[in-house]
Amino acid sequence: GGPRPLPGQEVSVKVLGALEDGGLVERDPRLIFVPGHGDVVEALELGVPTMQPGEVSFFLAAFPYAYGRPGSREPDVPPEAPLLFEVTLLEVRDGPDPQPLPPAVRLRLGSQRRERGNFHFARADFAAALRSYRLSLRALDGPTTAPLGPEEEEELREQRVKCLNNCAAAELKLGRPEEALAACEAALRISPDNGRALLRRGQVRLVSPHTTPLPSARPSSYPPLLSPQLLAEQGRDAEAALVLKRALELDPANKVIHTELSRLAKRQRPPTNT
Repeated sequence: GGPRPLPGQEVSVKVLGALEDGGLVERDPRLIFVPGHGDVVEALELGVPTMQPGEVSFFLAAFPYAYGRPGSREPDVPPEAPLLFEVTLLEVRDGPDPQPLPPAVRLRLGSQRRERGNFHFARADFAAALRSYRLSLRALDGPTTAPLGPEEEEELREQRVKCLNNCAAAELKLGRPEEALAACEAALRISPDNGRALLRRGQVRLVSPHTTPLPSARPSSYPPLLSPQLLAEQGRDAEAALVLKRALELDPANKVIHTELSRLAKRQRPPTNT
C-alpha cells in the first residue's frame, strides 16, 4: 500500500508485455521512469499513476497505447498489435535519479531511455525523441553505488556518444543547428574520431553555414564546445569539407558521407554562364 505516484515523481515497476497469442515481447524486472516524460508506452504512462506501491495491475492496451500503427523492432511487436501488460509497482520516489544506482542499473536505464527516443524519432516526433535522449544523458551522468569497471566505463562512453549523436540528429530536425553543433562537439570530446559525430558536424555546416556559438543568455543543453570560436569564423564550406573527409577516412563505405560531400562540391562549384 501507500500513496499513488504524484506528478514529477519517479517510479520503478516490474513489467511483462505479451501479444494476443501469448507471445512474450517485453520483460523488465525493474523499469524506472517518470510518468509524463514520454519514456514508456502510453498504457504505462496512464496506468501506473493509478496504482499503489506493491499493487499488481493488468492493462490491455490497444495499439495506439502500445507501439502504434507501425509496431516496433525492439521489442519485436507487429504493426497495430494490442498488448497485455502485467505491471507491479515496486517503488515511488520524490524525484528522478535522486540516489546512487548500481552501475549496471544506471547503464540499463540510460539505454532504455535512448531506445525510447529512437522510438519517437522513427515516428517523426522529434521533440519527444530529444526529451528522451536528454533524459538518457542525465541517467548516464548520475551517481553510482560503486566505481565503474573498465568495461562499464567503455560502455558508458559509447552510450553517451550514441545519445549525443542522436540529440544532434533531433536538433537538426527541429531546426536548431546551434544545439546540434553543441551536441556534435560534446560527442567529439569523448570520441574525437567518431565518424557519426563528424558527419553530423559537417551536415550542420551545410545546413547552416553561419552557425555561431550559443549566446550566454541561452546556455546549451550540452557540455561546452572544444573551440567555441572555431565554427563561428567565415568560410565554413572549407571546414565542412575537412570534417566530412575526415569522417570518410574513418568510414570509406558510408554513402551518406559521399552524398554530403557531393552536395558540398555542387554548392562550391561556380555558376556557369548561359
